[in-house]
Amino acid sequence: MTDQAVDTDGATAGGAVPSPASASLQSTRAQFVGRRRELKELRADIDRAGLDTLSGRKAPRARVLLVAGRPGSGRTSLAEELARQLAGAYPDGVLRAHLTEPDGSRVPTERTARDLLDTLGVPAPPGAAEDDLAETLREALAGRRALLLLDDAADAEQVDALLPDAPDCLVVAVSEGPLTGIPDVRPCTLGGLDKEAAVELLARAAGPVRITVDPGSAESLVEVCAAHPAALVLAGGWLSERPKAAVADLAKRVGALPDEGSALARVFAHTYASLPSPAARILRLLSLAPAGHVDPHTASALAGCSVSGAKTTLEDFASLGLVRAVASPLPQYEVPGCLVPLLRARTESQDRPAELQLARARMLERTVRLLQSCRAVTEPDGSAARKKLAGLPRALRFPSRRAAAEWLRIRQPALLAAARLAVADGELDTLARRLMAALTRALVAHRGTEAAAPELYGIHRLVLDVAERRNLPREQAAALLNLADLDARTGRTQDALARYRAALDAGRAAGDPYAVGRAMESVGGAYQELGDWPRASDWFGRALAHRLARGERADAARLHGRIGTVHTYAGRYGEALRNWSSAVTGHRKNGDVTAQARALSEMARVQEYAGRPEESLRTCQEAVEWARHAEDVRLQAALQLRLADTLERLGDPAAARLHRGAAERMLGGELPQATRLERNGGA
Repeated sequence: MTDQAVDTDGATAGGAVPSPASASLQSTRAQFVGRRRELKELRADIDRAGLDTLSGRKAPRARVLLVAGRPGSGRTSLAEELARQLAGAYPDGVLRAHLTEPDGSRVPTERTARDLLDTLGVPAPPGAAEDDLAETLREALAGRRALLLLDDAADAEQVDALLPDAPDCLVVAVSEGPLTGIPDVRPCTLGGLDKEAAVELLARAAGPVRITVDPGSAESLVEVCAAHPAALVLAGGWLSERPKAAVADLAKRVGALPDEGSALARVFAHTYASLPSPAARILRLLSLAPAGHVDPHTASALAGCSVSGAKTTLEDFASLGLVRAVASPLPQYEVPGCLVPLLRARTESQDRPAELQLARARMLERTVRLLQSCRAVTEPDGSAARKKLAGLPRALRFPSRRAAAEWLRIRQPALLAAARLAVADGELDTLARRLMAALTRALVAHRGTEAAAPELYGIHRLVLDVAERRNLPREQAAALLNLADLDARTGRTQDALARYRAALDAGRAAGDPYAVGRAMESVGGAYQELGDWPRASDWFGRALAHRLARGERADAARLHGRIGTVHTYAGRYGEALRNWSSAVTGHRKNGDVTAQARALSEMARVQEYAGRPEESLRTCQEAVEWARHAEDVRLQAALQLRLADTLERLGDPAAARLHRGAAERMLGGELPQATRLERNGGA
């Protein structure tokens, strides 16, 4: 019912499978009612000659249609119906985005653009700037014929940032008022429904019999409701739950209520007053639900009641039109945006701040436990995590890894919204940090670091916000390192370098030797990526000294190799060989045979670059032996190919064929890949 005359089928994944009763009610509301004149005007506006056309120029951007109206006026329903009617003319699909949160805050353009790109199947690098994402979206829509439905726009700036530079696309924007700043847009402003459509909507919500037998009372109720779609749905929901109640009595009751500013407010006040006290409390607390998404666990935690009891109450609310059930494999509901301000007003007047904070804390704690359970199901049988999972209440356990992954996918928007709200709250920072840690681990466990990178980037930024606000340098260093790693993977090396340096300062302030060593090495890696060999070598050297001082021999041996690589790139082969020799010695002392073989192979490469082929041949043969000890077949094959190339250059083609044949026998059909590995320095 959110901003709609009736429910539509425009829901995305993350909704809920309604109960039989609410499903039946939803199906009666799923057909559009009225607004024929407005639909005709909007369709005519598509082909209307714009200012560009009149001046002889082709329109450079998509045409924008605007549906304007107060929340609950049916503006979203009208836009959805228009999109349904026009869908056949836009073969590249209908893209939907909601531009305002239930609390009235603007959704950042960065998040909206990324969501639309995901819908189009266009990858966007994690951490990309808002302007870059908007430009990528415009490029993705160029040459397409798509319809964008931008719901609940706060102002013209939000819409303008997402407008495609594609005249064949169409944008349908929904807003409370005009979008001043976007040229050539005429708003279709909504008031109440016409009498016939209003009576029909009431009949669908309440059941047709009472409306048919008493049309005069039905028209009186429509008048009391000001033909406001959301008010009519609430009135019809109340009547549907009370088969013996007279339509005329309801009209009198609502009409006698004090003026609360709007017809919707009066009808809501009547419906709210009819609820039992426990149900009324649960309804008020639903205004705290992240992004307006509610499932039985969320309602249960907010109210401190059982999950089954919360589920039954949500079904009752759906029957009354107080929440909207949306189709999904999981039970989930949406709080209508037009009711959120009314619920919050009652929360502020009837609930103490301490009680509300406790409800938020219960909700976050429940979310953390569900995320921990979601991750634990991915652990091997018999592990500590699985044993702990078995001890959780049945309602908090997932029956399988697949079920947990599906829950995470569907609930992800609400989970990310919960993290953002927890950080914005400021009073729940400990819970916020636990929530973000649990969410990070669950995403990585089910999707992997690369696939979840965009979401992880946002989470790490939230962690950084909390760490900076509470002056937690250790957490600050960790968040900066994670963000810098994601920057580095997406080619934003200068940004990564700045964050690595900031992480180094935070690590030193926290006295965290791990963060200090990691940041030093990462700074060196950033300079290496930038081709600044002297600075890369210097920072790797600092990291090496730090590791040696702490007795971290494995990391020290690895750093010798990184320094050797930098010297190789710089053409300082003598320095490179000394460091690779130290790396070989370090790996041998540590008993890491595979690392020793790889270091020897790189040493052989540098010897060949330095014009010492005989030494390179001997070193490479030694590397083959150690690779054989390590039972690393791929490395052996790659080294055999290197030996073959070296022998050919030394004028021994027969021996070269023997080594190449050995590589073929080791890898068979994988030989071309092994050849590429060798030539790219993979050995």
